[in-house]
Amino acid sequence: MAQEIIIAGLVGSLRHESHTRRAVRIALEGAAESGAVTRLVDLRDYELPFCNGDRTASLPEVVRLRHDVGSGNGLILGTPEYHGGYSGVLKNAIDLMGFDEFEGKILGLVGVSGGSMGALQALQGLRVIGRALHAWVIPQQASIPMAYQELAQDSPAREAYEQRLREVGRQVARFAALHSSPEAIEFLRAWEEAPSNPGGED
Repeated sequence: MAQEIIIAGLVGSLRHESHTRRAVRIALEGAAESGAVTRLVDLRDYELPFCNGDRTASLPEVVRLRHDVGSGNGLILGTPEYHGGYSGVLKNAIDLMGFDEFEGKILGLVGVSGGSMGALQALQGLRVIGRALHAWVIPQQASIPMAYQELAQDSPAREAYEQRLREVGRQVARFAALHSSPEAIEFLRAWEEAPSNPGGED
């Protein structure tokens, strides 16, 4: 990569032995293989308040979270699927952030579940949030069903799932590099400064 690209992986689980954390780490390995600098943002390491719409933006732990997420060129969100949705701790962390941390960033999604259906519904919910925050959500995603079994060392499917996770990281890193290139930045600047409807007047 011509310039340094930073990819942050946000772990939406507080469990000590977390399959989500493992999945995000593997996805970050894929980003590193593509030349990106990676950073694991583990919500276990933050003492975050509940988002209540009140003055939380200046609290030190919220400022630290916003910096750690916002300083990246791309982001990988990881979540377990609980009752057909993403985790509450991840939603709370996202609610404590906003456009400054997500807008214009490349966003990849990975999810794990204990059941056989995977985390597809949780990832669909995160895809909606990514669009609402004006992030560029890549089409590629990784949903790991029965993660306690499929990511185990003796699982015949483990390698295939790990490759899927790494590919999410690779694509986030590649698109982040493209999006951060001088050519892309110049195009966006010209597009933003262009007349609203050139040649449209009678």
